[in-house]
Amino acid sequence: MIQTVINCSYLPFNQKIEPKVNFAFLVPLIWCIINGVELRERRQRVLQHFRGHAVGFTIDQVILPNGKTAQREYLVHPGAVGVLPFLDPRRILLVRQYRYPVHQITYEIPAGKLTAGESPRRCARRELEEETGYRARTIRPLITYWPTPAFSNEVLYLFWATGLYQTARRLDDDEFVESAIVTLRQAFQWIKTGRIRDSKSLLALLTWHHFIHRH
Repeated sequence: MIQTVINCSYLPFNQKIEPKVNFAFLVPLIWCIINGVELRERRQRVLQHFRGHAVGFTIDQVILPNGKTAQREYLVHPGAVGVLPFLDPRRILLVRQYRYPVHQITYEIPAGKLTAGESPRRCARRELEEETGYRARTIRPLITYWPTPAFSNEVLYLFWATGLYQTARRLDDDEFVESAIVTLRQAFQWIKTGRIRDSKSLLALLTWHHFIHRH
Protein backbone atom coordinates (compact mmCIF):
# COMPACT_ATOMS: atom_id res chain seq x y z
CA MET A 1 0.00 0.00 0.00
CA ILE A 2 1.38 3.42 -0.95
CA GLN A 3 1.08 6.14 1.70
CA THR A 4 0.95 9.78 0.77
CA VAL A 5 2.27 12.17 3.41
CA ILE A 6 1.60 15.87 3.13
CA ASN A 7 3.06 18.34 5.63
CA CYS A 8 0.23 20.70 6.52
CA SER A 9 2.41 23.05 8.56
CA TYR A 10 3.68 24.81 5.45
CA LEU A 11 0.32 25.73 3.99
CA PRO A 12 0.05 29.48 3.39
CA PHE A 13 -2.94 30.14 5.67
CA ASN A 14 -2.11 33.87 5.76
CA GLN A 15 -1.97 34.21 1.98
CA LYS A 16 -3.95 37.23 0.82
CA ILE A 17 -6.50 36.26 -1.86
CA GLU A 18 -6.44 38.56 -4.85
CA PRO A 19 -8.64 38.38 -7.97
CA LYS A 20 -7.65 35.56 -10.38
CA VAL A 21 -5.64 33.82 -7.63
CA ASN A 22 -4.66 30.18 -8.19
CA PHE A 23 -6.59 28.09 -5.62
CA ALA A 24 -4.33 25.06 -6.13
CA PHE A 25 -2.78 25.67 -2.71
CA LEU A 26 -6.11 24.56 -1.14
CA VAL A 27 -5.75 20.99 -2.44
CA PRO A 28 -3.34 19.74 0.27
CA LEU A 29 -5.38 21.54 2.95
CA ILE A 30 -8.57 19.79 1.85
CA TRP A 31 -6.70 16.47 1.75
CA CYS A 32 -5.55 16.96 5.36
CA ILE A 33 -9.07 17.80 6.52
CA ILE A 34 -10.65 14.79 4.76
CA ASN A 35 -8.04 12.27 5.84
CA GLY A 36 -7.52 13.63 9.35
CA VAL A 37 -3.82 13.94 10.07
CA GLU A 38 -3.59 12.04 13.40
CA LEU A 39 -0.79 13.09 15.72
CA ARG A 40 -2.10 11.79 19.03
CA GLU A 41 -0.10 9.23 21.00
CA ARG A 42 -1.91 6.71 23.21
CA ARG A 43 -0.63 5.32 26.48
CA GLN A 44 -0.16 1.55 26.36
CA ARG A 45 1.15 1.06 29.88
CA VAL A 46 3.04 2.75 32.71
CA LEU A 47 6.60 1.45 32.88
CA GLN A 48 7.73 3.35 35.96
CA HIS A 49 6.41 5.97 38.35
CA PHE A 50 8.19 7.83 41.14
CA ARG A 51 6.24 9.98 43.57
CA GLY A 52 8.19 12.74 45.30
CA HIS A 53 7.10 15.18 47.99
CA ALA A 54 6.34 17.96 45.50
CA VAL A 55 6.23 16.34 42.05
CA GLY A 56 6.30 12.92 40.40
CA PHE A 57 8.10 11.35 37.48
CA THR A 58 6.58 8.85 35.06
CA ILE A 59 7.81 6.71 32.16
CA ASP A 60 5.03 5.54 29.84
CA GLN A 61 5.07 3.24 26.86
CA VAL A 62 2.96 4.82 24.12
CA ILE A 63 1.60 3.82 20.74
CA LEU A 64 2.66 6.26 18.02
CA PRO A 65 0.43 7.36 15.11
CA ASN A 66 2.25 4.88 12.83
CA GLY A 67 1.50 1.96 15.20
CA LYS A 68 5.01 1.66 16.60
CA THR A 69 5.80 2.06 20.30
CA ALA A 70 8.05 4.48 22.15
CA GLN A 71 8.78 5.65 25.68
CA ARG A 72 7.81 9.05 27.06
CA GLU A 73 9.41 10.41 30.23
CA TYR A 74 7.71 13.34 31.95
CA LEU A 75 7.27 15.24 35.18
CA VAL A 76 3.89 14.95 36.91
CA HIS A 77 3.03 18.32 38.46
CA PRO A 78 -0.02 19.55 40.41
CA GLY A 79 0.02 22.94 38.66
CA ALA A 80 1.20 26.29 39.95
CA VAL A 81 0.47 30.01 40.03
CA GLY A 82 2.48 33.19 39.80
CA VAL A 83 1.33 36.68 40.69
CA LEU A 84 2.77 40.03 39.58
CA PRO A 85 2.05 42.39 42.53
CA PHE A 86 1.95 46.18 42.10
CA LEU A 87 2.70 48.38 45.11
CA ASP A 88 1.83 51.36 42.92
CA PRO A 89 1.81 52.05 39.16
CA ARG A 90 5.62 52.19 39.03
CA ARG A 91 6.78 49.61 41.60
CA ILE A 92 6.34 45.85 41.92
CA LEU A 93 7.25 43.19 44.47
CA LEU A 94 9.65 40.40 43.56
CA VAL A 95 11.10 37.62 45.69
CA ARG A 96 14.78 36.74 45.92
CA GLN A 97 15.69 33.13 46.62
CA TYR A 98 18.22 30.40 45.94
CA ARG A 99 17.15 27.83 43.32
CA TYR A 100 19.08 24.61 43.87
CA PRO A 101 18.60 23.03 40.38
CA VAL A 102 20.34 25.98 38.69
CA HIS A 103 22.57 26.85 41.69
CA GLN A 104 21.71 30.53 41.40
CA ILE A 105 19.97 33.25 43.40
CA THR A 106 16.98 34.36 41.33
CA TYR A 107 14.54 37.25 41.21
CA GLU A 108 11.01 36.02 40.58
CA ILE A 109 7.39 36.96 41.03
CA PRO A 110 5.73 35.30 44.07
CA ALA A 111 4.59 31.82 43.08
CA GLY A 112 3.76 28.37 44.34
CA LYS A 113 2.10 25.03 43.70
CA LEU A 114 -1.62 24.36 43.87
CA THR A 115 -2.89 22.22 46.73
CA ALA A 116 -5.61 19.60 46.20
CA GLY A 117 -8.96 21.26 45.44
CA GLU A 118 -7.52 24.79 45.53
CA SER A 119 -8.49 27.27 42.80
CA PRO A 120 -5.65 29.13 41.03
CA ARG A 121 -6.94 32.52 42.22
CA ARG A 122 -7.09 31.40 45.86
CA CYS A 123 -3.61 29.92 45.52
CA ALA A 124 -2.30 33.21 44.10
CA ARG A 125 -3.67 35.12 47.10
CA ARG A 126 -2.18 32.60 49.52
CA GLU A 127 1.28 32.56 47.93
CA LEU A 128 1.42 36.35 47.70
CA GLU A 129 0.83 36.70 51.44
CA GLU A 130 3.06 33.78 52.43
CA GLU A 131 6.07 34.98 50.45
CA THR A 132 5.78 38.79 50.70
CA GLY A 133 3.52 39.57 53.67
CA TYR A 134 1.05 41.45 51.47
CA ARG A 135 -2.56 40.86 50.55
CA ALA A 136 -4.20 42.22 47.40
CA ARG A 137 -7.64 43.79 47.12
CA THR A 138 -7.76 42.89 43.43
CA ILE A 139 -6.25 39.93 41.56
CA ARG A 140 -6.82 39.60 37.82
CA PRO A 141 -5.81 36.80 35.42
CA LEU A 142 -2.99 37.41 32.96
CA ILE A 143 -2.24 34.20 31.06
CA THR A 144 -2.24 30.42 31.48
CA TYR A 145 0.47 28.35 29.82
CA TRP A 146 2.54 25.13 29.82
CA PRO A 147 6.13 25.97 30.86
CA THR A 148 7.68 22.79 29.40
CA PRO A 149 5.11 20.56 27.63
CA ALA A 150 7.85 18.40 26.12
CA PHE A 151 8.57 16.76 29.49
CA SER A 152 6.04 18.03 32.05
CA ASN A 153 2.26 18.31 32.42
CA GLU A 154 2.57 21.43 34.60
CA VAL A 155 0.07 24.24 33.98
CA LEU A 156 1.01 27.70 35.22
CA TYR A 157 -1.65 30.33 35.96
CA LEU A 158 -0.39 33.92 36.02
CA PHE A 159 -2.16 36.86 37.69
CA TRP A 160 -1.50 40.51 38.43
CA ALA A 161 -2.45 42.12 41.72
CA THR A 162 -3.19 45.67 42.86
CA GLY A 163 -4.41 47.35 46.04
CA LEU A 164 -1.74 45.75 48.22
CA TYR A 165 -1.75 46.11 51.98
CA GLN A 166 0.74 44.65 54.44
CA THR A 167 0.04 41.73 56.79
CA ALA A 168 2.74 39.19 57.71
CA ARG A 169 4.76 36.59 55.86
CA ARG A 170 4.13 32.89 56.53
CA LEU A 171 6.99 30.95 54.98
CA ASP A 172 7.35 27.17 55.16
CA ASP A 173 10.17 25.77 57.30
CA ASP A 174 12.27 24.97 54.21
CA GLU A 175 11.67 28.33 52.49
CA PHE A 176 14.23 31.14 52.65
CA VAL A 177 12.86 34.04 50.64
CA GLU A 178 13.49 37.78 50.67
CA SER A 179 11.13 40.42 49.29
CA ALA A 180 12.47 43.03 46.88
CA ILE A 181 10.75 46.25 45.81
CA VAL A 182 11.68 46.94 42.19
CA THR A 183 10.61 49.63 39.76
CA LEU A 184 9.08 48.50 36.49
CA ARG A 185 11.90 50.24 34.62
CA GLN A 186 14.43 48.28 36.65
CA ALA A 187 12.57 44.98 36.12
CA PHE A 188 12.53 45.39 32.34
CA GLN A 189 16.21 46.32 32.41
CA TRP A 190 16.91 43.13 34.38
CA ILE A 191 15.14 41.13 31.66
CA LYS A 192 17.49 42.65 29.08
CA THR A 193 20.61 41.97 31.15
CA GLY A 194 19.57 38.43 32.12
CA ARG A 195 19.16 39.08 35.82
CA ILE A 196 15.52 37.95 35.52
CA ARG A 197 15.57 34.61 33.67
CA ASP A 198 12.65 32.76 35.25
CA SER A 199 10.00 32.05 32.61
CA LYS A 200 6.91 32.86 34.68
CA SER A 201 8.39 36.21 35.74
CA LEU A 202 9.40 37.06 32.16
CA LEU A 203 5.96 36.15 30.81
CA ALA A 204 4.08 37.95 33.56
CA LEU A 205 5.98 41.20 33.03
CA LEU A 206 5.94 41.09 29.23
CA THR A 207 2.29 39.98 29.03
CA TRP A 208 1.20 42.73 31.42
CA HIS A 209 3.19 45.33 29.46
CA HIS A 210 1.89 44.24 26.05
CA PHE A 211 -1.75 43.39 26.77
CA ILE A 212 -2.63 45.50 29.84
CA HIS A 213 -0.38 48.55 30.05
CA ARG A 214 -0.34 49.35 26.33
CA HIS A 215 -4.13 49.07 26.06
